Amino acid sequence: MRWLDLLTYVTLLYWLVLLWTTVRGLKRLPPLPSSPQPSGRPDHTPLVSVIIAAKEEESSIGDTVRHLLEQQYPRLEIIAVNDRSVDGTGRRLDELKRWSEQRPHTGIPLRVVHITSLPEGWLGKNHALYQGYLQAKGKYVLFTDADVNFSPVCIRDAVGYVESNAVDHLTLAPLMVARHYWLRAFVHYFMFSLFLFLRLWRANDDRQQRFGTGIGAFNLISRKAYEAIGTHRALAMRPDDDLQLGQLVKRAGFKQRLLVGKRHLEVEWYPTLREAFRGLEKNMFSGFGYRLPAAIGAVIGQLLAFFGPFAGLLLLPRLSGLASAASAAILVGLYVLSTRRLSVHTGKDAWALPVSVWLLIAALSRSVYLTMRRGGIYWRGTFYPLARLRDKQGRP
Repeated sequence: MRWLDLLTYVTLLYWLVLLWTTVRGLKRLPPLPSSPQPSGRPDHTPLVSVIIAAKEEESSIGDTVRHLLEQQYPRLEIIAVNDRSVDGTGRRLDELKRWSEQRPHTGIPLRVVHITSLPEGWLGKNHALYQGYLQAKGKYVLFTDADVNFSPVCIRDAVGYVESNAVDHLTLAPLMVARHYWLRAFVHYFMFSLFLFLRLWRANDDRQQRFGTGIGAFNLISRKAYEAIGTHRALAMRPDDDLQLGQLVKRAGFKQRLLVGKRHLEVEWYPTLREAFRGLEKNMFSGFGYRLPAAIGAVIGQLLAFFGPFAGLLLLPRLSGLASAASAAILVGLYVLSTRRLSVHTGKDAWALPVSVWLLIAALSRSVYLTMRRGGIYWRGTFYPLARLRDKQGRP
């Protein structure tokens, strides 16, 4: 039992260190502040090009575009890219374009780009975003998804913050909407684990250039920075293109900020837990560079550091049991703090943590297994070979 006791105390030390670093890190993740309506001539306000990649998004693209057309920002253009959709996405976008042309008072043009084929060496979404950029004229480019709902002041506040703080890349953590309890518990725990694993607050540290981040719902980047990092051509075969975009920005020495955007935008990540597992199969393994030892290490880490304290609380005697109880208490406390910071929820689903740990392990294991068995990933109807995905540059 001595080795088990030692492991318990090491785990407690791990959580004590995390307590210190995470509490400090949370203070470095403020919400996006409000900005006044731009004054003066509209042509003196920087043009923002919003680029949306949409594939089989017939049910959600309408709400997203309408929210963008209602933005309280004077200089905006929207470029919606229909990426080889086989449902009614393209038709819906054309209808929205005609509808927007009948409302010229908004002053926000909507352009629709239809893509019918995918060149070799590209993932579909990345190619679609790049094609949208080729049509863009703005000083800033906002890459977003086709299922995001924006508050009317979102872009106004974001551009105001970027301009007043000389930021090259701003990414926002959206409010993650989940309809069902277990899905919400899983989403919150996934974000919590990602938050701790990546130490996301490091993106706001201008003293380091090793770690940066990006979130697909909202990546606002200056044209200068985007072109300097090589555009999406440098991310052509990355399923985690949003995160990698942030990494490239940081490594290139540009100023980056990650802020909490729960009052400015929201997204329903997946409608059901089953859909969440299916969606994550394409990119969980990619987060570890498709390295099997790294993924196995993550599973072991989840078992020891995140599930172990709950198991030890029930099974270990005396001092070891108390050490496990202390680790579990810190874990729960940090979970509640991070959930309250990143969402509008109180974190009362913390009691589901032991189950959520196993759900995350199952999702990661499934992603690894399917990717290895298939020799690649399927994403929106297209197969991408593992050998090509492992090429980190992913250039066409």
